[in-house]
Amino acid sequence: MTSRQPAGNGAPHPARADPACALCTGDGGELVWRDDVLRVILADEPDYPGFTRVIWAAHVAEMTDLAPPERARLMEVVWRVERVQRDVLLPDKVNVASLGNVVAHLHWHVIPRWREDRHFPQPVWGAPAPGRDEAVARCRRAAQARLEAYRGALRAACTLR
Repeated sequence: MTSRQPAGNGAPHPARADPACALCTGDGGELVWRDDVLRVILADEPDYPGFTRVIWAAHVAEMTDLAPPERARLMEVVWRVERVQRDVLLPDKVNVASLGNVVAHLHWHVIPRWREDRHFPQPVWGAPAPGRDEAVARCRRAAQARLEAYRGALRAACTLR
């Protein structure tokens, strides 16, 4: 791995891979785009077509483990993913989050949200709202119909120029 992370004393050292980390050992979903330091995947979230993760390749846990130019590069891709979601999937809102409590490998969730989705206005990880099955199915069908266009737009947008 050519990416580097700062050591505690500020000196760089080679980034590590963790063989126990699901994001080190696999793509973490349907791979849409990759370069030498990060990748963009579609997550397997049936109620949320277009749920996208931007994953740093090296096993680091926090944004401050990256050098400033690496942070800027990662966030540029996150913002491009958000823009493509807004332009192609037409959500009512986009949630952007980096948690890492369950998988301590730096990654960002970019989640298109609709007022009638399973959890709106709560986070997608919260308790689902009751009585929305028909609305959720409608949202899912509409988003799924745009997924191929979304994949193509992501590939084009993520190629940093």
